[in-house]
Amino acid sequence: MADVGDQRPPFDAPTTPFREVVAEDETAVIPRAAVSRRPFVPASPPPRPGLLGRVSLKSLYLIGVSVTTVAALVLTFTIFSGDGSGEGVVRHDVAGLATVPDAATPSASAPALPPVPARKALAGLSGTASVVAGIVYDTKNGISYPRLGAPWRTATHKPFTLAQRAGKAPDPAYGPGAVIASALVPGAVPKAKPSKDADYRRLAVRAATWTLARQYPAGARLTWTASQRNPTGAGWTLGYQVSYTVGGRAQVAQALVSVVEAGKAKPAMLFASIPQSGRKRWRDLNTLAAQIRPI
Repeated sequence: MADVGDQRPPFDAPTTPFREVVAEDETAVIPRAAVSRRPFVPASPPPRPGLLGRVSLKSLYLIGVSVTTVAALVLTFTIFSGDGSGEGVVRHDVAGLATVPDAATPSASAPALPPVPARKALAGLSGTASVVAGIVYDTKNGISYPRLGAPWRTATHKPFTLAQRAGKAPDPAYGPGAVIASALVPGAVPKAKPSKDADYRRLAVRAATWTLARQYPAGARLTWTASQRNPTGAGWTLGYQVSYTVGGRAQVAQALVSVVEAGKAKPAMLFASIPQSGRKRWRDLNTLAAQIRPI
């Protein structure tokens, strides 16, 4: 019988040290996400490829604020530089509805006017009245007045909203020609809403001052031919004859301006002027004065 000590037992005795058997699948370490003590915050989606993917949210915020600021500055400059009123002073005839001083406080550049009559009816002018072909509704300024038939025709006469003309196109050196046109009263908004005849008469004087300085040749002078209330609604009409010199020859024109309360910030205005070359149509001014009214 062989020595027992030479025999290897079929298994390791409990006291025999364990042999370390390393198996890759048994010793693989599975990583765990670290446990954070901070509140849970959802992870942001991965950035998209391109420029935005390389720019931080803070940078995008700063860029957006800068663009908004620049846009606001540009808009502010545009609004205040343009004035928005269409009444900036233009240094030539047939110009914009420039701010015109009140006749009570004329400036050095404003034409000198004779005192306006408190009341004076418009007398019948010479010539034959044109046929009334319809009514002009100036909805922008809130007034209506006759649309006259031939030789009158619809035309453009800046800065007025609507206009009619007769005869040749105007030449600034020879006055406005025969024109009927409507707009708002030129100048600044009245400090107080007109409430009586004297207020509207004062605004009509301001409008006539504007026409004399902007619609006729330099040096033109006027003589009042009428100062009366409008036939309908609040407002005032002034008639006047304008004298001026062209090429050494004296010329005259018959004109009127009506101020009409139309419920807006400023009253509306109707301006009409017919030179002596169209004196056969001077009677048309009587037609206009009798039929102008608010819408």
